[in-house]
Amino acid sequence: MILTIDIGNTRTKIAHFENNRLENLFTFEGENFLVFFQKKFTHLPKNTPTILSSVGKLATGELDWLRQNTNLMVINHQSPLPFINNYTTPNTLGIDRIVLSAGASLLYPNQDKLVIDIGTCITYDFINHKNEYTGGAISPGFSLRYKSLNDYTAKLPLLKLEDIDYLIGDSTNKAIHSGVINGIVSEIDGIINQYKELYPSLTIILTGGDTLFLAKRLKNIIFANSNFLLESLNALYQYIIENDKKNSIRL
Repeated sequence: MILTIDIGNTRTKIAHFENNRLENLFTFEGENFLVFFQKKFTHLPKNTPTILSSVGKLATGELDWLRQNTNLMVINHQSPLPFINNYTTPNTLGIDRIVLSAGASLLYPNQDKLVIDIGTCITYDFINHKNEYTGGAISPGFSLRYKSLNDYTAKLPLLKLEDIDYLIGDSTNKAIHSGVINGIVSEIDGIINQYKELYPSLTIILTGGDTLFLAKRLKNIIFANSNFLLESLNALYQYIIENDKKNSIRL
């Protein structure tokens, strides 16, 4: 049994893996982490292998509790990784992007791969067939685009994501939805096409909270997996354990 914890900007996901199979998944936002965790895992065996990735905030007391009650591994910039990080500012690379790149390297070895994560931000991370991370891009996600239109104008309303089937918006609300949704779809398809010109055999992994919403709209062939970060954590935990064993044998 391995527990994987992903603390994002807006929501937290906790998954339980058995033999590399995702058995249970819990998602929440706005609730106290420790209260939620203890409620869902009332009979958790002591020292359960647990791996945590966080770009959000976790209180010191909550982290201490996890360390005392589980066999906790926290991913940071010093963690052993299955790829070479060629980012010019490696210590500024988000932990979520590190985990996704690690998962892509472990699950799609010897391939050029682009991981696109759709959340508060849209992140693009490229890892080549030599498992060298070279960088990517960051742009605003759906909620940020809707919010910015409301925040930085006098009269545009704050809207929430909804399904649309039009290009031309014949009202202000529809125009906003068309601009945000069709704009993001065009952005992602356009960036994928540019990468494919450079790397024709590119593997594309789409993940994040809005994966299913976007997958059906994109023209490019992709692997759509909304739980790819959790699966990456599971794979990375095992990679680090094996790496530690190898280092111990060498010593």
